[in-house]
Amino acid sequence: MSPRGAAARYCLDAYFRELATRFAGGFDSARTNPAPPEVLSPPAGYFVVATLDGAPVGCGGLKIVDRTVGEIKRMWVAPAVRGLGVGRRILESLEAHARRAHLQMLRLDTNETLEEAHALYRRAGYRETAPFNTEPYAQLWFAKDLGAT
Repeated sequence: MSPRGAAARYCLDAYFRELATRFAGGFDSARTNPAPPEVLSPPAGYFVVATLDGAPVGCGGLKIVDRTVGEIKRMWVAPAVRGLGVGRRILESLEAHARRAHLQMLRLDTNETLEEAHALYRRAGYRETAPFNTEPYAQLWFAKDLGAT
């Protein structure tokens, strides 16, 4: 799916609004490390939108960093459907795209306040790692070896 489409824009806008309310100092999309549509679209990456009864309820992107590494970006699930496995299915879809692209490792960064995201990533086999970027809103970094799954 295109990250420029209406459903994707709806999810991304909701994601950024939620971050602004949850982060202690708010959230400014101009300060975050960019993930523009062109890096989340083939061949540079992928973007998925989850729907329920035709309505968008979650999203996530995969940015291909190099021949072996990808980054999970912009993972979000609507609060009303959290706990239904939507996030897990989005993550599994992105991992499937990564495997088809022959990536060997996925990594991601996240904010300390997003505890449900930390739990999702840990259950999916991601392990905390050293920082790999300078994302101003990240306090935790995770990685997963796709060859080990």
